[in-house]
Amino acid sequence: MSGHGAPATTPVDAAGLDVVVVAGQWHDVITDGLIAGAARVLDASGARWRLVRVPGSFELPVACQAALDAGADAAVALGVIIRGGTPHFEFVSSAATDGLTRVALDAGKPVGFGVLTLDDEQQGIDRAGLPGSKEDKGAEAADAALRTALLLRELRAGVASA
Repeated sequence: MSGHGAPATTPVDAAGLDVVVVAGQWHDVITDGLIAGAARVLDASGARWRLVRVPGSFELPVACQAALDAGADAAVALGVIIRGGTPHFEFVSSAATDGLTRVALDAGKPVGFGVLTLDDEQQGIDRAGLPGSKEDKGAEAADAALRTALLLRELRAGVASA
């Protein structure tokens, strides 16, 4: 399981941060689990946040870019891409991953990566934070975005600790 070796985390105080969760509409059971996990972390942190939906994972980068350009401190990208019998999986996975990386670097702001690239639906259910899931990738993506936004704030203020 990919979560093996993940660090233990505790809630962070992210009061004052503005976060936009951008989620695709495909595979709603899995995606709704990812959103619920992100919501739990964001609510516990005290950050202001809102959810926007896009048609699919291919559209995540442009919506995250718009959110960051509009002033959000961080974005959390949530999507589900399941392998099929054509190269479409590779194209969409690559475009979403490369696009989200570019958005984060161009904006200088974090994009939590909660895009699941799966061989089958069961892998998504195992990672979506649903009852019985082994992992909660929505929560992990939100936590990563918050922690990185707070770190960047410290680095830019010249006060980051080792």
